[in-house]
Amino acid sequence: MPVRVTLDELIVRKGLKARDLAREVGLSETQLSLFRSGKVKGIRFRTLARLCAALDCRPGDLLDYAFDPTDLETADEE
Repeated sequence: MPVRVTLDELIVRKGLKARDLAREVGLSETQLSLFRSGKVKGIRFRTLARLCAALDCRPGDLLDYAFDPTDLETADEE
């Protein structure tokens, strides 16, 4: 998948523990772990905003994208 979650890198750079971040943001450790691993299909904007506030960052600091031309295909082209 071309969209990659970079939250782990930010957690390490800030010297935080995922457990403490989950508590501050109001997520379970399991929910945060699923997001960190990229195993979720989406995230609520409110949760994204809370993560950004807690980490003093922007949404682009939590996600990365590697261009894939197939992302521009419509469902009937697949």
